[in-house]
Amino acid sequence: MSTRMTSRGRRNEMTPTTHAAGTVKSADRLMSLFEHLAMVRTASFADIVRDLGLPNSSAFELLATAVRRHFVNFDEETRKYRLGMRLWEVAQACALEPPLPTLAQPLMDQLVARTSETVQLAQLDGLDNVYLAISESPHAMKLVSSLGSRLPAHATGLGKTLLAGLDDVEIRRRLEGVELVQMTENTITDADVLIRELQRIRQNGYGEDREEYVVGCRCIAIPIRGGQGETIAAMSVSVPTPRFTARLERTIHEELAQTVHHLEELLQRS
Repeated sequence: MSTRMTSRGRRNEMTPTTHAAGTVKSADRLMSLFEHLAMVRTASFADIVRDLGLPNSSAFELLATAVRRHFVNFDEETRKYRLGMRLWEVAQACALEPPLPTLAQPLMDQLVARTSETVQLAQLDGLDNVYLAISESPHAMKLVSSLGSRLPAHATGLGKTLLAGLDDVEIRRRLEGVELVQMTENTITDADVLIRELQRIRQNGYGEDREEYVVGCRCIAIPIRGGQGETIAAMSVSVPTPRFTARLERTIHEELAQTVHHLEELLQRS
């Protein structure tokens, strides 16, 4: 869900990251390759050509370069490709200082011990919330997700709480030309309705998922703020609807707020 801008003009007016079609084709293909391997884990040359729709020659050159630079590994026995350690090493350079997941995980584990429900930490990327840390409920019936996975922000409590950290002008800019996919009958799919919901979240200081992403799951989320009061992430507690009682809801609000406050203090001291 994104819009693509095009650039037109004289050659010397174009930035290094654009060409007449708005993207550098080889760079775009390389990023698509990384994203694809992150999703499928391993893939053969034929799989990559088919799934990414690349010409054989382009795919060969792309993979050869990525393997030579150790961003992609090639297994001679299986004849399959997978992401390499060099990509992980580069990714560490964009980690928050101090590392938010590292500080948050023990607090999240303690929150699970007090609520017995799944706790998640996420940041906003465009119109998606991306999971940075997870602490799972001990119950057999629970929300299950994975680190690095992303969900549409408009359909989750975490995502809406993160979106509420933006101003309305920026939200409308990101939503321009985007279809808000309906996940359940409760999903907000109208931009104006979503903005009103985000305004409510700002006023209340927390967001909710009322079975908007998946039927049978509720969640409460609170923003995590940086030193300037900006929203840098959000933390949530997710509960299967049958266990979501008024008493548990009050407990989650209290315990989650305390956990987020403690985390913000740690961030300021680190």
